[in-house]
Amino acid sequence: MTLSPGKKLPSAERIVLGEVVGAHGLAGELRVRITGDVPDHLLSAEVVWLGKRAKDPEAKRRVVTGAAMAPRGEVRLRLAGVTRREDVQPLVGLVVTASPDLLPDLPEGEFYWYELVGCRVESAQGEDVGTVREIWETGAHDVLLVEDPDGVRRLVPTAEALLETIDLDARRIVVADVPGLLEPV
Repeated sequence: MTLSPGKKLPSAERIVLGEVVGAHGLAGELRVRITGDVPDHLLSAEVVWLGKRAKDPEAKRRVVTGAAMAPRGEVRLRLAGVTRREDVQPLVGLVVTASPDLLPDLPEGEFYWYELVGCRVESAQGEDVGTVREIWETGAHDVLLVEDPDGVRRLVPTAEALLETIDLDARRIVVADVPGLLEPV
């Protein structure tokens, strides 16, 4: 099983493509630090939303009028209505989100991170473990941060041998019953 930061959910959910880190030049171009491995999604976006966080209900829809690669893992983004360097300053620190439809379909058995966040996790014996709140990139295997209703957290590696079932339609992940795997952290 492989995870990619950023199969698409049929919802209005938006995914984070980057964060506005500053202005480039005097004509209102935004410097956006990308999230994920490649900038292709942001470079191909026609519309983005700018907000304080990924699911910000007050995020503002913006039309993209241009995008280009920049050094240091950044993209230069031009937005309709942002024409001066001074227009960029209030946008610094906002996250850039877009529709998951920008993402390509993944091969069978691979998942985007955003698809797993919010899934219920249970043991192979049917014990409710909690809900995936975050995913941490660690090097060997990504790790699911799972939290139960009492706030108890557990870390579950995404090794294929440990994740027995991932059912995105049911928003459910079943993990193997391995001694010590579901100990709180």
